[in-house]
Amino acid sequence: MRSNPVSISLSSYGASLVRQRGQQHFLDMLAAAGVTRVEFREELFESAPDTHALAAAVTALRLECLYSSPLELWTAQGLPDPRLTQKLALARAMGAVALKVSLGHFDDTCDVAALRSLLPDDGPQLLVENDQTEQGGRIAPLLTFFQRADDLGLALGMTFDIGNWQWQGEPVQQAARQLGHWVRYVHCKAVERQPGGRLVAVPPQADDLQAWDALLAAFTPGVVRAVEYPLAADDLLTLTRAQVVALSALGLAEEVSHA
Repeated sequence: MRSNPVSISLSSYGASLVRQRGQQHFLDMLAAAGVTRVEFREELFESAPDTHALAAAVTALRLECLYSSPLELWTAQGLPDPRLTQKLALARAMGAVALKVSLGHFDDTCDVAALRSLLPDDGPQLLVENDQTEQGGRIAPLLTFFQRADDLGLALGMTFDIGNWQWQGEPVQQAARQLGHWVRYVHCKAVERQPGGRLVAVPPQADDLQAWDALLAAFTPGVVRAVEYPLAADDLLTLTRAQVVALSALGLAEEVSHA
């Protein structure tokens, strides 16, 4: 039976465990679990990553990788962050298919054309994610940004984080309808509100998976979807494999109806 590609964000295994073991440590397990892509997290590297070793390991296991940076694309001054070029180069050195960043402080005064000279023609692709902040987690500025990039012919894509919309109270179905054209990568996480009012990412229940299945109809069939919720168990391989199976099945009925 055909299945869709699944990624694992290494933050899912918990910051302390990943920092203790190192991100490369998890690659064999991910390959055994049927993962297509691994998402390396900049904030979980204790020192500068060994890009050569990571690229070799990913290639040997026939995986692909993505590099996630907490960089905000637009600074508070309305300019592209000057570190973008460095982050793109680092992602390319580790063989990443894409660099994931957040939108940052984009508004109507930002010169989107300034990105043209910063983006390499031969990759990695720049993916802009909706984060949990007021500036980067709302539909309107993201929609304006992607429309402007389209008008300029910039080959950008979006990371659509299903759970993050809740931090700004944005309707996820509306976000999917309006932004689905640009979505190249989907972060999956359920969200619950703790007694003190704080929102936290949690593993999905059956109703979450059903909602995600419907949501994926707004995106290109076969889009890569990622686990970005806590994965904790004595047997991480079995748990990871189960999550891969669950997420890979999402959207299959919709794809069959379009065949």
